Amino acid sequence: MNNSREKKLKKKIGDNTKKIIGTLIIALMILIVSIISDMFPEQVNNYIESDLNIPVNETNAITVSTLESTVVTSDSELKIYYFDVGQADSELIIADDKVMLIDAGNAEDGSNLAKYIKALGVKKIDYLVGTHAHEDHIGGMEQIVKSFDIGMIYMPDVSTTTRTYENLLEAISKKGLGVSSVEIGDTIPVGSGVCTVMNVRNDEQDDLNDTSICLHFVYGENKFLFMGDASENMEKEIEWPEVDVLKVGHHGSSTSSSEDFLSQTKPKVAIISCGVNNTYGHPNEDALKRLENIGAEIYRTDKDGTILLTSNGSTYNIQTIKTNIDGNESTSNKSENTVEDEENKAA
Repeated sequence: MNNSREKKLKKKIGDNTKKIIGTLIIALMILIVSIISDMFPEQVNNYIESDLNIPVNETNAITVSTLESTVVTSDSELKIYYFDVGQADSELIIADDKVMLIDAGNAEDGSNLAKYIKALGVKKIDYLVGTHAHEDHIGGMEQIVKSFDIGMIYMPDVSTTTRTYENLLEAISKKGLGVSSVEIGDTIPVGSGVCTVMNVRNDEQDDLNDTSICLHFVYGENKFLFMGDASENMEKEIEWPEVDVLKVGHHGSSTSSSEDFLSQTKPKVAIISCGVNNTYGHPNEDALKRLENIGAEIYRTDKDGTILLTSNGSTYNIQTIKTNIDGNESTSNKSENTVEDEENKAA
């Protein structure tokens, strides 16, 4: 009788032990697969899709609603200046009677940039956007704030302790202005066009580049994208619409303009802002190859100078202008054109 009970007890213990061991093995396998998936996501997804023939949903990307077109009239006119500010960024959108300036180059560019914009007949900047708080994007913005009547100022809600950032905030405060943050999906009307915030991070990041305000701009049937210094980390968070013209992220670095991002946006034209003989090696050869592979026509401020795009809402034209805006002698394009030349043209 006792022997029978002992056998049953041993069997029960043995069965329970097997279950525990089996559970531990499954948990260990799940842990190993999870670690491998994090380390080699593309390889794992490719194996699942090709070898196991199971479709994989690779991302939980956010879908942002953007306009397909806007209404323009026969006298509507768009001008976008992609300024040659050396190893820095600055773009000016003049849409009908409204003006938006995205970034303002380095601190040494500020005075020349303000003079050039004034020479174009601009008296007020309705929307001033600092994509993120790096000096090569907001350095010249202090001078812009001092030189123009400013409407709204937009920046990510992320602070830094650099002298450049503090000087800008002081200039803004002295004019009785404030800084507004934006969220994904926010829209800003600019003349007959509409800007949509595609991505922005309003919290601390290891790299300020990944707080960049990324803007999608629609004017008539033409679509534009301004990526600040956003890296692939920001690119993969969003489902991107196709665009006509892409202001390439982070000066054409290797960490931006990923294959997946470019396969979604399919830009016909790619514009890279970078300085002559810059020490970063921008634009990166791999990034250039990815742009070439999708058939984008590439313009570079280090080779072409300032790029001017004009549009009536259906067709657009691009021309290049040699300017003397870059205040850094080592990265500037030497030119015979001066700010005074632009003033004469505007007169």
